[in-house]
Amino acid sequence: MIQTIVNAFKDKDIRKKLLFTAFIVLIFRIGSVIPVPFLDIADEINIGKGNNILTYLSLMTGSAFTYGTIFAMSITPYINSSIIMQLLGVAIPALEKLQKEGEEGRKKINTITRIVTVVLGLMQSLAYYFFLRSSGYLMKAADGTAFTGFDAVFQAVVIIAVLTAGTAVIMWLGEQITKEGIGNGISIILFAGIVSRFPTLIAQLYEYWKPGRLVYRILVPVVIVAFVLMIAYIVLVDNAERRLPIQYAKRVVGRKMYGGQNTHMPIKINMSGVLPIIFASSILSLPATVQMFISEDKYKDTGWEKFFNIFQGDSWWYALMYFLLIIFFAYFYSTIQYNPIEMANNLRKSNGAIPGIRPGRPTSDYLMRIISRLVLIGALMISVVALFPIVYSLICKAAIPPLENADPNTLAEQGGMSISLGGTSLIILVGVALETVRQLESQMMMRHYKGFLDQ
Repeated sequence: MIQTIVNAFKDKDIRKKLLFTAFIVLIFRIGSVIPVPFLDIADEINIGKGNNILTYLSLMTGSAFTYGTIFAMSITPYINSSIIMQLLGVAIPALEKLQKEGEEGRKKINTITRIVTVVLGLMQSLAYYFFLRSSGYLMKAADGTAFTGFDAVFQAVVIIAVLTAGTAVIMWLGEQITKEGIGNGISIILFAGIVSRFPTLIAQLYEYWKPGRLVYRILVPVVIVAFVLMIAYIVLVDNAERRLPIQYAKRVVGRKMYGGQNTHMPIKINMSGVLPIIFASSILSLPATVQMFISEDKYKDTGWEKFFNIFQGDSWWYALMYFLLIIFFAYFYSTIQYNPIEMANNLRKSNGAIPGIRPGRPTSDYLMRIISRLVLIGALMISVVALFPIVYSLICKAAIPPLENADPNTLAEQGGMSISLGGTSLIILVGVALETVRQLESQMMMRHYKGFLDQ
């Protein structure tokens, strides 16, 4: 990977694209620290503990969400919009038709996706404004009271408009990276937001190491080694594929013979990527999010308290539900993305067949069995990455008790050990890095390829 980047900088055109991409990322990070007008946030916004939608947004926005900046919504509305359009493409025939119309259809879908992104950004900004207002983070008048009347309306309009505009600007920045940069712009923006949390992770590990407790002197290096091994494991999972042999029948057209060659159909083991983890974490974060807006006196010492505790990230029940939902959404997404009947029909139209399998219905049934097994294997493999930080934290919590008279500001004295960088972030980081390297390699190959006229 490092050698690929070094070689890319040696090419003048690719170097310009890399520098342009770095410039756009710099703009994104600058916007992530510029505060929204009319907000009074001294340090960080209190987004609660455990697994809720606010901690998820903070993770995906590189902590811009917890500081109330103009890019607080980050790229999440665009990601949600893309997922919605992808799912609706299966349910709505008109969208499915657009997907098959080539470049023109893709342009129309992109336009609709942008519109949906702005609408989702507006809705998300509106919800964020009400959260800030209820939490007391809005700027007050000179006498210390909240704005009223026209001033309050103007304050709300400015905050919501700035946050929504920030969403549109980030979407535009991502498109500029795709057009003028190295490509894959939205993923690069998401990558930059997650990477910006690395200093926080390093500071957290240092907080465990600093007091000098022997158990943490051992566990901190173990965590670092585990993350390195996990990166290698994700690379293995991302590149793993099942290659089905395909044989094309010979046919004569005029005086020429076509076909007759043997090839293969690659099917990725992890065909759904990180989406099952995102879907599963989003579903499980809903109860914790609802809990934030309910007074503790209303559910304390009741059955609802036990219910909410199940959905906290430090619960074994949470880990079990997380695991089952990942498998469910992996099958759900593969069902939408892969149609064995259509795959079998395409093979038959091109005079191709799987050796030993009859064309038509037997081929589609065979593909269905193969895909079902691969989806299960892929879901189990990514579950290891998603559940590792949770299981590790649960084991440390049970094995490392807090010290007597523990200082609440010292992590090592409170016992346990949590990891702020989750499996979702790690899979996204490695996946984007691999895809970027592939794009750089393909661009370098095109520029160094000698065509017929260069021979």
